[in-house]
Amino acid sequence: MDSSSASNQDTFSSSSTSFNSSPTTNTSSQTAPFSPPSSLLIIGSGVFGLSTALALTRRPQFSSCSITVVDRSDAASGVFPAADAASVDTSRIIRADYADSAYAALGAQAQLQWRKQTHPADLGAQGRYTESGLLLVADGPAPPPNTPPTPPADLDKTKLTGMDYARLSWTNVLSLASQDPALARQIRELPDAASISLASRTGGRGSTSGTWGYINEGSGWADAGASMAWLYEQVKQTGGVTFVAGTVTRLERAATKVTGATLSDGRVLTADLVVLAAGAWTASLLDISTQAVATGQNLGYIDITQEEQDQLSNMPVILNLTSGLFVIPPRDRVLKVARHAYGYLNPTPLPTAPLPLSPSTVTSNQSPSLPRTTVSDPTLAIPAEGQAALRACLREMIPIPAIWDRPFSKTRLCWYSDTPTGDFVVDYHPEWQGLFVAFGDSGHAFKFLPVLGEKVVDCITRQRPTEFEGKWKWKAGNPTSPSLVTEDGSRGGQAGLILDEELAKEL
Repeated sequence: MDSSSASNQDTFSSSSTSFNSSPTTNTSSQTAPFSPPSSLLIIGSGVFGLSTALALTRRPQFSSCSITVVDRSDAASGVFPAADAASVDTSRIIRADYADSAYAALGAQAQLQWRKQTHPADLGAQGRYTESGLLLVADGPAPPPNTPPTPPADLDKTKLTGMDYARLSWTNVLSLASQDPALARQIRELPDAASISLASRTGGRGSTSGTWGYINEGSGWADAGASMAWLYEQVKQTGGVTFVAGTVTRLERAATKVTGATLSDGRVLTADLVVLAAGAWTASLLDISTQAVATGQNLGYIDITQEEQDQLSNMPVILNLTSGLFVIPPRDRVLKVARHAYGYLNPTPLPTAPLPLSPSTVTSNQSPSLPRTTVSDPTLAIPAEGQAALRACLREMIPIPAIWDRPFSKTRLCWYSDTPTGDFVVDYHPEWQGLFVAFGDSGHAFKFLPVLGEKVVDCITRQRPTEFEGKWKWKAGNPTSPSLVTEDGSRGGQAGLILDEELAKEL
């Protein structure tokens, strides 16, 4: 979706002309006092890795700390993150529209930075952010007209439906709007299919997706690839971060402490503190079977004519939280359609066992789900099941029949690091000294690009924001439990699909 997933081994740094996130006001101190390390190694240069590196360069506590970022970038190009990182794409949704009030508030903070477009160096400038509006809908029985947005007291938030998520999101954006008259004017309830169709602004019959929803004209989308390139440049300009191109094959340890990482070419990088921010590739280095699982998500791109783009030029992002299907407004005559789903699993035998859950245990899963991308498999396309879902999305949301069966110019699997609740994991490892983790994007971290790093560094300094105290902790879990499934009310499709099995099926 707005998948801000990190890449395998990502990289990052900061700049004086970039953004400043809001300072943390309510924090809860973790148990041990914090003493800054003399050296810090970040594995991964996606949104988590790069934003953390940037934030570190801005903290006086880390002024004497050497900061290194390692990722499997092409050493010749010197560009981070890697081309198949989840954060490198044509677009990601930027929204404060969340069923969870803490993420809604953090999204609103991030939007303040995305909207800065006055100067070329501003995050949202040069086409990196477009405030197109977000049409958020769901299927199923619609609530009666004028039903108050307050959720029922007995609502089980661990088993949300798409309609539950949409209604809670509406509640939260209305709460944010109560303090912002300009935002309040941009939010409008859409109580039935007819009002949804009109709000889609796609011409013709409009979108037929959803039975209830709302439109938030204050949300939009970002050019993800351009935004990551901007972020990388900001980090380089600080001069405070060293970038290393290389593939990490294992974490180095001495007794109960993680001391660094070994690369595929035999190089060893050492540091007092290792920050593992490898997104969907994390399980290749660390047993996270109790925390997260990598899932592949369907993306499709269709070339359209100038006339078709003109017809869709005023459309908002359209997202159906029941099916997980969504469409991003076209740019440069390319239309992107995707599904935010349970995703595909890709069990992958590992030549080297990842670091176990604790020094006294062995790794419970030697074949974790790991990304398969066109970097390693240039012929890879999305499964027939995914293509059929994206075609259904086009028929529902885009009233241009000529597009519905037009061949995709490109398809792609975007890899999430999914947690059961959709919460991130940003914490010191409970069993390994010298290891801090930042993963579990769950397909929605990218939008927080301008503020996420500051929050991660708050956690590193043991001042985790109070509102994320329980959400971002490493969770106790049973390593023999079945595959984790994200149940936050926003996912479509079928859980448990195996990528190889689906690829073997034909349209």
